[in-house]
Amino acid sequence: MASHRRPSQSGLTQSTRVTVLSAAAATAAAALGATPAGADPAGAPTATQATVDRLFEQAEKATERFNKANERAETLREEVGQARDRTARGQERLNRMRGVIGQLAGAQYRSGGMDPAVSLLLSENPDSYLDKAAALDRIGVFHTGRVHALTEAQRRLGQERTEATRKLAELEQTRAVVSRYKRAVEHKLAEARRLLNALPQAERAEFDRASRGGREEMPEMSGAMPASSRAAAAVLAARNAVGKPYVWGANGPSGFDCSGLMQWSYGQAGVSLPRTSQAQRSAGRRVSLDEAQPGDLVTYRDDASHVGMYMGNGQVVHAPYPGAPVRYDPVGMMPISAVTRV
Repeated sequence: MASHRRPSQSGLTQSTRVTVLSAAAATAAAALGATPAGADPAGAPTATQATVDRLFEQAEKATERFNKANERAETLREEVGQARDRTARGQERLNRMRGVIGQLAGAQYRSGGMDPAVSLLLSENPDSYLDKAAALDRIGVFHTGRVHALTEAQRRLGQERTEATRKLAELEQTRAVVSRYKRAVEHKLAEARRLLNALPQAERAEFDRASRGGREEMPEMSGAMPASSRAAAAVLAARNAVGKPYVWGANGPSGFDCSGLMQWSYGQAGVSLPRTSQAQRSAGRRVSLDEAQPGDLVTYRDDASHVGMYMGNGQVVHAPYPGAPVRYDPVGMMPISAVTRV
């Protein structure tokens, strides 16, 4: 699979690298013997096209941060609910224990007076009972184990309440982060749409053709086989998603962002993947690009802000960006961060 080896990036900086969209536009134009509308003869993108490409990339990175924060918020919502349930059960248990002690106190009162130890247990703050009772030398009224049980129940209840309060505060903070990233994505996408709508019709049409320059037909597998039955099932699911729209923050089945497509595809194989491309990079065993097999996850850029699924013959399937449906593209379409076998 030497043909899949990532080309050298030496001497090529981010600011000078031609984007996938613009390169596709230039290639298509070259095949027709013409210069793309709005581009210089060397095939470089116009300032507007480059800005739109950059906004799409920034929106994708913000989308992954949104996904990560949203995933954390979902986890916290579950944990807050569980903490509240534990607190409620702890309060019920404490109430039952104090009820038993109250009955005993009533019996003592009717028989001639309440023991000071019982009074302490029924006080608002029974946590210090053992120390006080030892000083009063009155602990013999109760079995020591019952005293410890009540005190321990009170301590656990306090811990559960503290934990529930902490998680609730973290949940509120996470919700604010989710909203901030959502606004960032929406702002980037709205600005990109505004710039695209301002382009001359011919240039906009050229850009649209370039943005859909990937393949929608299944690539030739050339004998490549998935590494496992679950990878084979995920590959089949990803193929069936080809042509579905890119929808930021979506994980199927009618639309996807890049990591959502991977999560959904492996979900059809019974495998639970993390929600973000950064986490998916570490969701299995790293392999080299030369070893890539269908079903392997290919993450891109240093921050792993984009992900696709290797399909064989030097192709990945992925959800590229708004306006471009799920499709096949060359595995080396942008700098590769890692290849991960799930």
